[in-house]
Amino acid sequence: MKVFTRREILLGGAAMVGDMVDAEPVRSAGDIIEEIKKNVGVPWREQTVDRIVAGDAGTPVKGIATTMMATMDVIERAASAGKNFVITHEPTFWLHQDTTDGLKDDPAYQFKTDFIRKNNMVVFHFHDHWHAHQPDGIATGMTRELGWAKFAEPGNVRRFLFPGVPLLRFVKDIQAKVRPRTMRVVGDPDTLVKRVEASWGYLSRDPGIHTLSKPDVDVLICGETREWEVVEYAQDLISAGHKKGLILMGHVASEQGGMKYCGDWLKSFITDVPIEFVAAGEPMWGVG
Repeated sequence: MKVFTRREILLGGAAMVGDMVDAEPVRSAGDIIEEIKKNVGVPWREQTVDRIVAGDAGTPVKGIATTMMATMDVIERAASAGKNFVITHEPTFWLHQDTTDGLKDDPAYQFKTDFIRKNNMVVFHFHDHWHAHQPDGIATGMTRELGWAKFAEPGNVRRFLFPGVPLLRFVKDIQAKVRPRTMRVVGDPDTLVKRVEASWGYLSRDPGIHTLSKPDVDVLICGETREWEVVEYAQDLISAGHKKGLILMGHVASEQGGMKYCGDWLKSFITDVPIEFVAAGEPMWGVG
């Protein structure tokens, strides 16, 4: 039987420790999702779009990217940065439910899913529960991004009270902070802005027209809405003599700050995996 010297024992012990460190288990995408469920602060719904929409839950996570929308550009940049777990607020496959029926032979679908598979990536749709988080994660992040916390109505992260500035100056301030490429505005540029309500993302007709018609709302901000609904209503309301404004920031621009904040929120309880926000670009551009 070989007798080991003290030096050999110490060196052997160090090697064992090194092996233990090297063998430390890596978190899977499923592990990260369970952490999110435990920390989001609301019960996880049975019916939800919040799920893995591409990849496998057992995939080891090298890094996390949060984003507003998992476009092909975002996925490629996340992969280049070593982030193989993408947490997206909006759909990956061009439909809110992220269902892929009928897309099997679609060229964009094939290219996107092939890239995700070849790069061992996972994409997680995180929409319903981030809005349900208290306070709403998207609204909180946008308030922070715009620097509007001091103007927020107590207990309501979607309503703001400003000292009264012309609509044009108000819009230019948003432009300077968020830099949306295609922001559009309805209303007289000289309309004074005091009471503002935000509906980040998509806004449908009924909450839109009821909100804008309120006497205590001067300006309504949203990401997008159908032009024959809230846009035309705003114009008709103004024609009827009401001093109102409607700001359409663009869907991505109106919620992007919420997913930047999501990255910071994740860092508060996930400390062993690199986390980075990857901004989604706006594809549309204007002329002139």
